[in-house]
Amino acid sequence: MKIKEVTQWSCGSKTHWIQSIFRIILGLGLLFAGISHLTFSRLEFVAQVPQWVPLAVDLVVVLSGIVEIILGLSLVFLKKWNSLAGWIVAIFFVMIFPGNIAQYVNQVDAFGLNSDQARFVRLFFQPLLVVWALWSTGAYKSFINRNL
Repeated sequence: MKIKEVTQWSCGSKTHWIQSIFRIILGLGLLFAGISHLTFSRLEFVAQVPQWVPLAVDLVVVLSGIVEIILGLSLVFLKKWNSLAGWIVAIFFVMIFPGNIAQYVNQVDAFGLNSDQARFVRLFFQPLLVVWALWSTGAYKSFINRNL
């Protein structure tokens, strides 16, 4: 990888102040979700871990909570690394999507989603979170404007 490419990924692209507000909101949301993984919503998150995951369920919840805290803090405080953080957050949202699918398929009640319809509608919000992460950090724009 060329030095110019590394610098571009770390510095990212300039974002509008509205994007910055949405980036910070997303970061605070991830921070809150991460803390809730480790404390008051732990059982709800345990219920979402798909049965096919080859790790202990509680370990998955704890590790994903720690990752969410780190990602949330990164979005809020590491503006210089916006683009990279945006891509990592987007990939994280894709990686945890099977948990939402498992909740729907297995009809698991958690987070107030106690009907098939509510669990199904929730599935459409995950792609929006991916777009939010890429847009608010300027990650997608940085990728499109790269010079290879």
